[in-house]
Amino acid sequence: MVRRGSGASIHRPRDGERGFDMATVTLRKTRETRVRGGHPWIYASEIEKVEGAFENGDIVDVADFRGKFIGRGFYNPQSQISLRVLTRNDEPCDREFFARRIRDAWEYRKLLCDPDSCRLIYSESDFLPGLVVDKFGDILVLQSLSLGIERIKDMLCDLLMEIVEPAGIWERSDVPVRRLEGLEQTTGLLRGEVPDQVDMVENGIHFLVDVKHGQKTGFFLDQKQNRAAMAPFCRDAKVLDCFCHNGSFALHAAKFGAKSVLGVDISEEALEVARENARINGFENVTFEAHNCFDLLRELTDRGEQYDLVILDPPAFTKNKAAVQSAIRGYKEINLRGLKLVRPGGFLVTCSCSQHVLPEMFQDIVNQAARDAKKRIRLVEFRTQGYDHPILPQSVETKYLKTMFIQVME
Repeated sequence: MVRRGSGASIHRPRDGERGFDMATVTLRKTRETRVRGGHPWIYASEIEKVEGAFENGDIVDVADFRGKFIGRGFYNPQSQISLRVLTRNDEPCDREFFARRIRDAWEYRKLLCDPDSCRLIYSESDFLPGLVVDKFGDILVLQSLSLGIERIKDMLCDLLMEIVEPAGIWERSDVPVRRLEGLEQTTGLLRGEVPDQVDMVENGIHFLVDVKHGQKTGFFLDQKQNRAAMAPFCRDAKVLDCFCHNGSFALHAAKFGAKSVLGVDISEEALEVARENARINGFENVTFEAHNCFDLLRELTDRGEQYDLVILDPPAFTKNKAAVQSAIRGYKEINLRGLKLVRPGGFLVTCSCSQHVLPEMFQDIVNQAARDAKKRIRLVEFRTQGYDHPILPQSVETKYLKTMFIQVME
């Protein structure tokens, strides 16, 4: 294994030559099917050999066991996901290549999404593996999640400023997954000016987004279309929103005509933001209380409380396959309690953002909870993440959000 000096891994063809001056990663004979099928990740166990000079994070060629070119991507042998495919074409991965990727992502959002509040770039799903960019008004929040992206981050920021023209870019690369790439966690200003709170509008509702210190990039955009689709369940409804965080579902219920909304979260800090969001929108039909949602759901069912609409949107109960069984128990518990709290004919909106809890598995959990709660249910709609979090059919990892709209009967 040969390595060379540091520098941004941008590659151009030599004059008069077809090839590129870069290393080649050759895959094992029996480990090519998934990659040929379009999956963007190559694991260390799938690599037979590496030839040529490289530095961790470089862009390298990918070849099958016969030596035939099948792609090009970021290579970092320090990570279990050793190679992240950028392109299947024999093309230079230069500045114009990345500009084209960003322009494509931006045009897609302008066509299908609200460009004032959206996930602008969703990593592998926008063919920029390891790069996440959220847009809140005229502010961008960037996460660099792979070594390859980290090495060209400065160039990517220049391109974002040129193509999207934001007022500023703030970095929120303070996520543990960076350690797997050999990177430290980091935050800070990358370009322009960024205020402590950004005023963002989602579905006609104003939200104050703390891009510098809030969870993840400051706001969860993936449920945006699901929150809008909830409108028919809210008119004159008594609503309970558990795990409400900054109040996004609760405030939508309030806007859509709910009689009363109770938002619950364990974080008083998150609820202070939720209360301010309610205030700036003039919503007087919503209140927020700090409780452990598991405990409160149990207390409310013991008291025989009833709601027209119950919303369950918890954080991920597992980040890995080893904890799936524990996650299943957690999801079953909250759904059993939630179902018991819905009056006959009312509705449950229940969600899971745990990637390792697959859609069929989540639906089975809800079915089991309904059986134990002695409730008949019918599925109104099974939804996933919004258009700004596009899904690659060949990569199950890009489809993580499950949101079920359920009517609860006796």
